[in-house]
Amino acid sequence: MSKTSLFSTIAEREAKNLSPVTLAFLGDAVYSLFIREKYVLEADYPSGTLQKLTVGEVSAHGQNIALQRIKNLFTEEEEAIFKRGRNAKKPTHSKHATISEYNNSTGFEAVLGYLYLTGQYKRIEELLEGE
Repeated sequence: MSKTSLFSTIAEREAKNLSPVTLAFLGDAVYSLFIREKYVLEADYPSGTLQKLTVGEVSAHGQNIALQRIKNLFTEEEEAIFKRGRNAKKPTHSKHATISEYNNSTGFEAVLGYLYLTGQYKRIEELLEGE
């Protein structure tokens, strides 16, 4: 097993060979960290308030809203990864989102996971700050 550390990167070719659902798994964590950090730095909220503020944004519904604001910024490569994630067969379904929202959020997360794994942190910031 290879040694991992925070901010480990892999080649774009390797990342493209990963399952889009695997990329989405990581991308969900990337987006969650971005949203949590945003609120922590915004004000000294109590932890319960932080949870209430973030829960809607990191949900499939919230991610679909974020996607609508940034999808026109995607490169061709990011669009292809998004479509792979959106169209991938998923092992679970959301109880609180439509099928379309869930599929879109998986595509959104796949893009973030791909960018994270390939070390494109500035691009993640560009996209998420563009929303």
